[in-house]
Amino acid sequence: MDDAEGAKASGPRRSAETEDERLFSLPSVPAAARPAPTPDTWRVLRILGEFVEGFDTLADIPPGVTVFGSARTRPDDPFYAAATETARLLAQAGFAVITGGGPGIMEAANKGAQLGGGESVGLNIELPFEQGTNAYVDTAVHFRYFFVRKTMFVKYSVGFVVFPGGFGTLDELFEALTLIQTEKIKHFPLVLFGAEYWRGLVGWLRETAVAGGKIDPDDLDIFTLTDDPAQAVAAVARARETLRAISDKKEQARTGRGLW
Repeated sequence: MDDAEGAKASGPRRSAETEDERLFSLPSVPAAARPAPTPDTWRVLRILGEFVEGFDTLADIPPGVTVFGSARTRPDDPFYAAATETARLLAQAGFAVITGGGPGIMEAANKGAQLGGGESVGLNIELPFEQGTNAYVDTAVHFRYFFVRKTMFVKYSVGFVVFPGGFGTLDELFEALTLIQTEKIKHFPLVLFGAEYWRGLVGWLRETAVAGGKIDPDDLDIFTLTDDPAQAVAAVARARETLRAISDKKEQARTGRGLW
């Protein structure tokens, strides 16, 4: 999610460190003088609490699709309208729409979810620059740690739709590519929305990474390029049906009757 790049325009910088900053900082007190247990030991409980809150809050939402993209996208940008329409169609198809809860593409997708009568979820994050939850979020969860939040995006989604964005968007994109390539997640559609925007990256993957033997040619089939909201929704809808069929088959093997 592009919170990190978009938050600069959202508010002033915090005077204190964020929890992520504290986590990645080396202790400033010499080991011999440090009390036991260390603050990092107790921080584990806070991390555990974030997992529990996320699991409890999101356990009952419908199968979700996470929409990523730049927080800097303005309402008059064509991609804002495209994200709104994509999310509206997703909601009408019975999906929860999940975002990082901030401005830009995130706001557009949450808006579309509400227009489509679906569940609008925002998973916000503490940042050095202030960023509030957008007005179109119905279910909000606030995180201090990026890795906890990333777990929620993947666990409660059956696919990702990735709109143009910067470092935050690329971070989420490449994490999903890695999880799919290593088969940590299966039948998980990854849609890159905005073919022209992504063409340079896809070209580099083909002409440099594949040509250099760093990834397989088949790895380029992990994602789909589109400029059509309906096509994006169709991709995740097909995956949902596949997952339902797999779940039904497992349940039949276990109990003699299906789930659906």
